Amino acid sequence: MTDLTALTIAEARDKLKAKAFTATELADAYLNAIDAANGALNAYVSVTHDKARTMAKASDERLAKGEAGALEGIPLGVKDLFATKGDHTQACSHILDGFKPEYESTVTANLWADGAVMLGKLNMDEFAMGSSNETSYYGPVVSPWRAEGSEDKLVPGGSSGGSAAAVAARLCAGATATDTGGSIRQPAAFTGTVGIKPTYGRVSRWGTIAFASSLDQAGPIARDVRDSAILLKSMASVDLKDTTSVDLPVPDYEAALGKSVKGMKIGIPREYRIDGMPAEIEKLWAQGVQWLKDAGAEVVDISLPHTDQALAVYYIVAPAEASSNLARYDGVRYGLRVPGKDIVEMYENTRAEGFGAEVKRRIMIGTYVLSAGYYDAYYVKAQKIRTLIKKDFEDVFAAGVDAILTPATPSAAFKLGDKELAADPVKMYLNDIFTVTVNMAGLPGISVPAGLSETGLPLGLQLIGRPFEEEALFQAAHVIEQSAGSFTAKRWW
Repeated sequence: MTDLTALTIAEARDKLKAKAFTATELADAYLNAIDAANGALNAYVSVTHDKARTMAKASDERLAKGEAGALEGIPLGVKDLFATKGDHTQACSHILDGFKPEYESTVTANLWADGAVMLGKLNMDEFAMGSSNETSYYGPVVSPWRAEGSEDKLVPGGSSGGSAAAVAARLCAGATATDTGGSIRQPAAFTGTVGIKPTYGRVSRWGTIAFASSLDQAGPIARDVRDSAILLKSMASVDLKDTTSVDLPVPDYEAALGKSVKGMKIGIPREYRIDGMPAEIEKLWAQGVQWLKDAGAEVVDISLPHTDQALAVYYIVAPAEASSNLARYDGVRYGLRVPGKDIVEMYENTRAEGFGAEVKRRIMIGTYVLSAGYYDAYYVKAQKIRTLIKKDFEDVFAAGVDAILTPATPSAAFKLGDKELAADPVKMYLNDIFTVTVNMAGLPGISVPAGLSETGLPLGLQLIGRPFEEEALFQAAHVIEQSAGSFTAKRWW
């Protein structure tokens, strides 16, 4: 790690404008860091050396002319779910082998228009299905964190594990990520980084490979709250190519930082106090409450009565949408093709070899709940409960609550290859217990580092906000960050 890679986005932005160094020097510093560390961490599945240097050179030219964009010269990593023209875009799945799109996702197009530099594509759980980044066809990502006194490799969380690990290990200044049930917030909490899932519709989904279309939402993972605010401003936009994109002005999120939270009402949901919650998570939550109180916020107890059904509902709705979305991968037009005696056998062979075990599991669950005889019993019922979950939040916000504070995860990061979790998928799914409700209701949620576990691993707190009021989340998250401080992994890789 060099001094240049230690800079936040805000710091690098200001120093680039002051000509303290060039965008090319900054890009080279990150590329060198990636080349040195990626063998140990496996955060990148593709490194775009030539593209990064070309984009950095163009940034230097614009900086020299005084025409710098909001992210001019800032090197970013891109989750392998976002289409990047002419580059590896495979959702870390064997079934998309060799796929390089002829188009650019709206999110990445927005970032490049603001002057950002692309370093490469980041590892992730296959088709964003996972909570540990162990389902990737390219192998698991290893967290840059280690528990005190232990050599055990840890997971970075998922599905955006490559994004979180790369940001935490200083292998990019910031990264794009996606969140369907917690895939931004959970890895951010596990790696001591900041991750925000914006309101559904705030960021375009066009050109982002779909998992569950009514739940998926893109957002950034960054080193601190300010950097995440800067990135979200560039990522967010209305998009005519995405019918779920909402035509609302994108605020200057960075301007919300440092504003007083005096008078802000913060809700604490009693249903999130789950049985068996570790004492250190309880303590962290209480500490977060105290920090916000000390800053002038009013803290109130609230009820979200359908929370206990959220995980079951999520694991009906998300696989149902996945089984529909992933039906397009058949070996005919692009990606992997495994021959067969006829087209049906070719479909079967391609899908059998192309999809990993977790993706197959979710496709089968989804196909089952959508099948005749089970559609009403499972899928329709789940959608009705989803409406009730959404109404729980609406009732709380109607009562004057501005944001809700909860833990981000039920524990710190766990060991890579944890046999107990591998043998029981439901135990792995429980990692999303605090995050899935936010996606079900289409709300914004942010994970901010708030402390360390007894073994020295990062723990995060989550703030949930009203629709399209991300500024309030940045405002409150900044208070927690100022109180908690920042957390950096000790270099071992």
